[in-house]
Order: sequence, then C-alpha cells, then structure tokens
Amino acid sequence: MKFYVQTDVGKVRKVNEDAAAVAEKNESSLLAIVADGMGGHLAGDVASRLTVDSFMEEWKNWDNPELSKSEAEQWLKETLVKTNKIVYEKATKDEECAGMGTTVVAAICTNQFISIVHIGDSRAYIKTQQGFRQLTEDHSLVGELVRTGQLSEEDAHFHPRKNVILKAIGTDPVLVPDVFTLEWDENDSLLLCTDGLTNKISDDELHDSLLLNDLSDTPNHLIQLANDRGGEDNISVVVVHHLAGEDRNDVGR
Repeated sequence: MKFYVQTDVGKVRKVNEDAAAVAEKNESSLLAIVADGMGGHLAGDVASRLTVDSFMEEWKNWDNPELSKSEAEQWLKETLVKTNKIVYEKATKDEECAGMGTTVVAAICTNQFISIVHIGDSRAYIKTQQGFRQLTEDHSLVGELVRTGQLSEEDAHFHPRKNVILKAIGTDPVLVPDVFTLEWDENDSLLLCTDGLTNKISDDELHDSLLLNDLSDTPNHLIQLANDRGGEDNISVVVVHHLAGEDRNDVGR
C-alpha cells in the first residue's frame, strides 16, 4: 500500500483544528485517520490531536499481525470508546476545553479489506473499477434531513445549518459509532477527508483527482482547489492506494 497525508490551515483560520496521520503495522496493514476538532478556546485543536494520538498509540501497542475483519472492527470500536472517554474527561475537567469535540474517520487497511469507524461529518470514499462512492454517512443535521427525505442533496449543500453535528467524540460520555468492513482490490484507492474539503469540492472532482497518474499529487491538488475557492475551513486529506502486485516493491509515502 502507498499512502499520502496532508493537512492545511486554509486561507481564513489562524489555527488548524484538523489532525491527520497514517501508521503502518507491517507490510500488509496500516491505520489511517483524520479528525476535525471544534469548540472551546483553541480546544478543537486539542480534541482532534488527542483523538489522533490516542488511535496512534493504541495501534503501535496492538500486537496482532494477522488480524481478521471482526478483530479489526472490534479494535476500532474499543479504541474509539476509549478515546471518547479521554477527550470527554479533558473537556469536563479543563475549563479552557469545555464544550470541545471532534469528528473522526479512521480505517484499518489490509491487502484484503478495509475496516472503518466513523463519528461526525468527516468522510471516507473509495475508488474502484466500478466507480467512486462515499462510504460514510454524515452524523449531521443536514445529513439526517437528507436521509429522511426532508431535504435534497443539492439543497443540503447550501443549507444554513449544514455544520451542525449530531455526534462527536468528547461531547457525550457514551458514544455509539458506525463500524463496517468492505473488501477492496489492487488499484483501488481510499480517501479520508474533513468537511473543509467536501464543502468546496464535488464528488466528481474528488473522483477525477484520484484518477491522476501520480496519486502523491492528490492531497496537495485537492487542498489547493479548496483554498482557491475560499479556504474558509481547515482541510485534511489522506489517500491510501492498494498497490498492484508488480508495484509492491515501490512503496511511497
């Protein structure tokens, strides 16, 4: 697998409240994560960084080189619950962090499958030979209105309350995430990103970017495009590419 990760403060905000990271366990598995923090006095930055650091630490200490789909899902769920407790306790005990929270989408990628855990409106997409599709459903007010047929996807893009999140790490002591697994094949690509990207760029444009000959250019290309269109929010992008067999000795970052 090749992976590329980039996060950017954007053109308006002074602090980057996003966080993103990728860490390999071995040649056949890695963990990718993006988080978009919110709330408090500079606390969005604290929430997202605590979340990414917690996942990375748990991943480093988890000794399971031949993990199964069910084990991957269970690890993601348990790690998110543990992370939520860390962020929630920080938010309740530290006055400067009161009210903070963060979205998160994290994926364990192996040569056979991808397992994803998700809270909030940061998203996961996949490009395959069959096309391009969004894997996660936004835990947001507008997302719920679309799912229940009260709002069209086109109108949702311009809704004045599109940034209202219904679920976030650190805002409640008990949190139930979405966790699921899908198989993927050689030459498929996974995209994780925050809403600083998806609020500015259409799904078709995301797909086109993943069709670039050099995927190492994709994060910078997408971030530059979002910034060219205003860059009002922080922007984070992770791309993980399933290498074709003959390319596996040419692993990039």
